[in-house]
Amino acid sequence: MLLGEGGYKLSQKGRIRPIHPRLRMDVLSNEDIKRIHEAALEVMEEVGVRFPSEKALNILEEAGAKVDRNSMVAKLPAPLVMDAISKAPPRYTLAARDMRDDLFLDGKHCYLSTDGCGIEVYDLETGIKRTSTKKDIEDSALVADYLDAIAFYWGPMVSAQDAPSEVRALHELEAAFTHTTKHIQLETIITEPIAKYAIEMAVAIVGSREELRKRPIFSVMQCAVDPLGEDKGSLEASLVAAGAGVPTGFMPMPMCCATAPATLAGNLVVTTVDSLAPLVLMQIAYPGAPIFFAAAPTAIDLHTGGYTGGGPEDHLLAIAFNQICEFYNIPLSMGAFATGAKEPDWQAGVDNSFAGLMPVLTHTALLTGVGMLNGSKILSFQQMIMDCEIYGIIEKIAEGIEVNEETLAVDVIKKVGVGGNFLTEKHTRKHMRDIWQPTVFDRTPYDAWEKGGKKGAFHKATEKAKWILANHQPTPLEPPVQKELKKIIKAAEKELIK
Repeated sequence: MLLGEGGYKLSQKGRIRPIHPRLRMDVLSNEDIKRIHEAALEVMEEVGVRFPSEKALNILEEAGAKVDRNSMVAKLPAPLVMDAISKAPPRYTLAARDMRDDLFLDGKHCYLSTDGCGIEVYDLETGIKRTSTKKDIEDSALVADYLDAIAFYWGPMVSAQDAPSEVRALHELEAAFTHTTKHIQLETIITEPIAKYAIEMAVAIVGSREELRKRPIFSVMQCAVDPLGEDKGSLEASLVAAGAGVPTGFMPMPMCCATAPATLAGNLVVTTVDSLAPLVLMQIAYPGAPIFFAAAPTAIDLHTGGYTGGGPEDHLLAIAFNQICEFYNIPLSMGAFATGAKEPDWQAGVDNSFAGLMPVLTHTALLTGVGMLNGSKILSFQQMIMDCEIYGIIEKIAEGIEVNEETLAVDVIKKVGVGGNFLTEKHTRKHMRDIWQPTVFDRTPYDAWEKGGKKGAFHKATEKAKWILANHQPTPLEPPVQKELKKIIKAAEKELIK
C-alpha cells in the first residue's frame, strides 16, 4: 500500500466496502406486513394511481387496468399487480466502469452512496455557502471515487447550475462518468429525450447496447408525486431505461400529515402504492427489467410544515419499508443520513448515526447517502468524510459478535493467566486489526490535541478532502470516449435548447 503526504492511501482501487450485517432489527410482524400489502392492493384497485402519460396509460389499459383518461388515473387490479411483481428480478448487478467495484444486489450486503441533489455548496476553501456548479459534481465524484465506504455515486450530489437547464442532466452525467469508475445513479434523468441521450453516453463508454444490458454502469431513480401519483417525464424516461436494461426505481417521499396519513402505518400504505405502481408499468412494458424500490418516508415538521430529516419516525419507517420490500423480494434503496442540520455539527452526527444504522440493521441493499446538509440541500465535503466515519462505526456494530473457539481465546487466556497482559501475544497480533479505528475522530491525549492545534473531526476532514482533490486520480475515460460524450451533449443541446 502506497501512502502519500498526510498518510492517505494513494491508490484505493478494487476497494468498495459493503456491509454484510449479521445483526437484525424488525418492527413489523408478518401479519402487519400482510395487512399493509392488502391495504395497498385495495387502494390501487379501488382508488388508483395517477399516470399523467398517454404512453403509460395505453400500456396499462391494454394489460387490463381501468383507465380514466380525464383524470389520467389507472386502477390496477390485484392480479395484475402481483403478476408484475413476480416478473421483477430479485437479484442483479449494478455494474461499475471498473468491474471490481460492481454491486451485486443479493439481499445480503448493504452499499453506501453519496446523497443528492443539492443546490448549494459549502466551499471547501472559504467555508462560504454558494450556488453549486458542474465542477462541484466533478469534485464530489472524485472524492467519492477515493473513499472506500462509498460504493456508488448517487445524485448528482448537487445541480450543475452553470449548465443549460434543458441538458443539465447530461452535463451532470458526464461529470460523474469522468470522475469516478463506480456505479452512477442519477435522479435528474426525468424526460424521455434526456434518457435516450443518457443511454447513448453509456453505450459510448461500454461499447454497445448489448454490453450495456449485460453491464449497466448507471441506473436511474425517479421521484413519485405523493400521494398516489407519478410524473409524466419520469415515467417515460424510466420506460426508456427499462427498455435498455438499465435499472430504474421510483422514490416516494410521503410525509405524515401532508402527503400521507398522520399514522406511520398509513404512511407505509402510501409508500407501498407509490413504489409498486411504476413497477407494474415497467414489468408490463418490459418483463424482467431490473427494478428496485426506493423510499424516503418521513413525518412533517409540525413547526414549519417542511421536511427536515432525522426524526424517529424516519427510522421506524425505514426499518418497516425494508421488511415490506423483502416480502416482495425486490431490492430497496432507502434514504439514509440526509440530516436536517445546517452545518457538520452534533445534530448532524446524531441524525446520521441513527439514520444510517437503522437501514443496515434491516439489511437494506442501497443506502443514500452521505455528504449533504439541511435536508439534502447543501453539499459539504467535510460531511462526506465524517459520514463515512459514521458508516465505519455502523459497519462494526452490524457485524455483531462472533463466538467460536478462536474468538473465545481460552488457550491464550490460560497462557497469560492472572495479572498478565495480552499485548505481545500472537492471538492479539492476529486480531488487533479487527478493532475499529477512526480516520478523523480525535482520540489523542488532551496535551497532544492542544499542541496539535486543537484539531477535531471537522479540521481533519477538511484536510483529507483537500488532499483527495489534489492527489487522487480516478481511472480516466479514453480520449475518444470523452470526445464522444461531448459530441452527444452537443447534439442534445442542438435538439433541446430552443
